[in-house]
Amino acid sequence: MTHSRIPGFYNLKLDERRARLADASGQSKDEFLPWTTGGLSADSADHMIENVIGMHALPLGIALNFLVNGREVLVPFAVEEPSVVAGASFMAKLARAGGGFFATSTEPQMIGQIQLINVANMSNARFKLYEHRQELLEIADEIDPILKKFGGGARDLEIRLIEQSPIGPFLVIHLIYDVRDAMGANAVNTACEKLAPRIESITGGKVHLRILSNLADRRIARARCTIPVNDLTMGFESFKGETVRDGIIAAYAFAASDPYRAATHNKGIMNGVDAVVVATGNDWRAIEAGAHAYAARTGRYTSLSTWGKDADGNLVGTLEMPMAVGIVGGATRVHPAAQAAVKLMGVKTANELAEIIVSVGLAQNMAALRALATEGIQRGHMSLHARQVAVAAGASGERIEKIAAQMVMEKVVRIDRAEEILKGLK
Repeated sequence: MTHSRIPGFYNLKLDERRARLADASGQSKDEFLPWTTGGLSADSADHMIENVIGMHALPLGIALNFLVNGREVLVPFAVEEPSVVAGASFMAKLARAGGGFFATSTEPQMIGQIQLINVANMSNARFKLYEHRQELLEIADEIDPILKKFGGGARDLEIRLIEQSPIGPFLVIHLIYDVRDAMGANAVNTACEKLAPRIESITGGKVHLRILSNLADRRIARARCTIPVNDLTMGFESFKGETVRDGIIAAYAFAASDPYRAATHNKGIMNGVDAVVVATGNDWRAIEAGAHAYAARTGRYTSLSTWGKDADGNLVGTLEMPMAVGIVGGATRVHPAAQAAVKLMGVKTANELAEIIVSVGLAQNMAALRALATEGIQRGHMSLHARQVAVAAGASGERIEKIAAQMVMEKVVRIDRAEEILKGLK
C-alpha cells in the first residue's frame, strides 16, 4: 500500500531516500535505476530528436504528502528551481487536514484546426460542411483503429468564421477528437490531413493549415482543497491563522485584477505543473501554451486559480486549466525515466495523471502565496538557493551546508560571499 507521508525525508542521504521511497511505494530500488543512471542511453536519445550529442539532466525529486481523491500519491518532480519540491510537499501536508485534493477531469478531447481560405461564399460553405458532418467524422474516425478500439475517435465538427484578419475572412473547422490516454497530437494532425481533400471538394475552397490546437479547452482538469484556518500558521506561529488566510486571499485578488501580477502568479502554478509534466515525458511547452491562453480566454489575462474562505472561515482554493497529457505514445512510452515516474504514481489513465498534476499546481500556488503573505518569498527560497550558490563557488561535501548556513544567517546570499567563506574554511 503506497503512502506519501515520509517524515524527515529531506534530511536523509540519497541512498536512504531511495530505500525509504521503495518502502513507501512497494517497489524495489531497482525500479528507480532510470533516475540514478541518467534514464536514457545515447543511442535511445539519437532516435528521439535530431543532431544528438548527449543528454541534459535535471534534478529529480519526490513531492510527498499528496492525497488526491483519497489516494496516496508520491509525485516525481523534474525541476532545477529550489523550494519547488519542498513548497508543494508542505502544502500537500496542510491540505490533508481538509481531506487532501479533490480533482476531476473532462473527457480527453483535443481540437484539430483546419483553415479554409479562398471561399466564395462563407455561409454557403459553412452549411455544406454541416450537411456532410457525419461523413467527415467517419473519415476521421478511420485513421487510428487502435485508438478507436479503446473508445476514442472523432466526436464532432465545429465551423467558425474568422471575419477579420490580415488576409480577410476565412473559415476554421474544428475537429473534436477523443484521444483516450494519449496526448493526441499525432492522431489529431493525421485526421486533419485526411479530411483536407474532402473539405476542399465540398466547399470549393482551399485548405491551408491543418494542425492541433494547444488551447485544449475541451480537456480540462480541476482541483480544489480546503485548509483549516488554524493549520495555516504551521511554521509561522507568530501569525494568526486569519491573518495568513486573508493575506493569501488578498494576494490572489492582486493576480485576479492585474496581468503583471497574474503572470508571476500563474508561473508559480506552472513551477509544479511543469515539473511533473517533464518527469513523465509529456510536452511541457504545450501545457504552458494552453495554460496561459486559457488564462486570457475572456480577453484579459488573469489568475488560473481562485482563493477564498468557506462558511467556517477555512481557506478554500480551486484551480482549473487545460491538461493535455498522456501515458501512451511519445517520450512517455520510450523514456525509461518517464515510465518509472508514471509507475511510481500508480496512474492507469491520462485523466488520473491530469488530476494529480492539477492538484500539484494548486499546492505550488498555495506555497508561493503563503510565503508572500507571511515572511515574503525570499527567506525560504534563498535558504535553499544558498546551497546552489555554495556549490557554484566551489564548495563540496559538508562545506556546502556550512557555507549556505553562514550566508543565510548573514542574509547575504551571493557567490562572492560564498567564495570568501570557502577561502576561510580552507
